[in-house]
Amino acid sequence: MSLDSIIQKSVASIPECLAAGYVDISSGMLLSVRTVDSHPREVLDLVAAATADLYEGPNVRMIEQLFRRARGLPEGEGAHYFQEIIVNSENLIHVFMRGKRYPSYVMVFVCRRTANLGMALTKARLAMPEIEAAV
Repeated sequence: MSLDSIIQKSVASIPECLAAGYVDISSGMLLSVRTVDSHPREVLDLVAAATADLYEGPNVRMIEQLFRRARGLPEGEGAHYFQEIIVNSENLIHVFMRGKRYPSYVMVFVCRRTANLGMALTKARLAMPEIEAAV
């Protein structure tokens, strides 16, 4: 199954999910996106760039470097401490999930604020192995 079709299937399985995108955070590029509405390409590109900033911004890299140093881990090992980030906006829930198999990719799910957060998070977690298998 293609990445696009698996993301579409994930959107359908996550409660009140309006959009989903797969982001390469090393480049800030959106590799795949599915939405229930149309959005200008500029907005989608900004979401991808913002996702890269969330996971690879200078302050995040500094925090990860400090954690590695405190735990006595070598710098080259590249342990990542931020795996999932949930952002609640006025009308939406944004769920960001770093891949386990491919940590330089992040899946973004956007749901209505009325969605059950626990169920949305559980369904998103269940979708990740199949999404990563399609890459």
